[in-house]
Amino acid sequence: MRYIQKPAKGEYPEYSHIYMDLLEDDGKVLDHLWENFLRIKDFVYALPTEKLVYRYAENKWTIKEILIHLIDDERIFAYRALRYARNDRTPLHGFDQDVYAKFSKANERSLESIFDEYETVRKATITLFEYMPEESFTRGGKAVDLDGSIVNQRTVRGLAYHIAGHELRHFNIIKERYIK
Repeated sequence: MRYIQKPAKGEYPEYSHIYMDLLEDDGKVLDHLWENFLRIKDFVYALPTEKLVYRYAENKWTIKEILIHLIDDERIFAYRALRYARNDRTPLHGFDQDVYAKFSKANERSLESIFDEYETVRKATITLFEYMPEESFTRGGKAVDLDGSIVNQRTVRGLAYHIAGHELRHFNIIKERYIK
């Protein structure tokens, strides 16, 4: 797959270093996206069914809710990447991940349906980044809060790496806090 240089500081908000730090600086973010999807799928399918709806603390998401969160986040950040790549300068609003999780009804879904959706979204994301014009990767845009204030800026490649690192962070959380 295509080489995409890892973003430099300033191409993503400071808090995103927790995602960027999990990724190699090898330019193979698209390969990692596919490999990590397969690893997560194998890992989750090997879990006992009851673990999929387990909460390690009150108000924490279940593994199924985390998976849907990853899908939602990927869709939103890939959409932002498309807008920025096409040089759309319209500031884009953020989203309330907890509201999304609450209304996802993830725990009522089969694991098969979740991974069917996850794979479809992942393939679309990889294809989007695979065929973008090279010069679009350093274009960027702004995200705004509900009150209209600028919260952060990212480049297209910063968004690609965000998707990959965000997924790894949640995978690490699943392994650390849900599996005992």
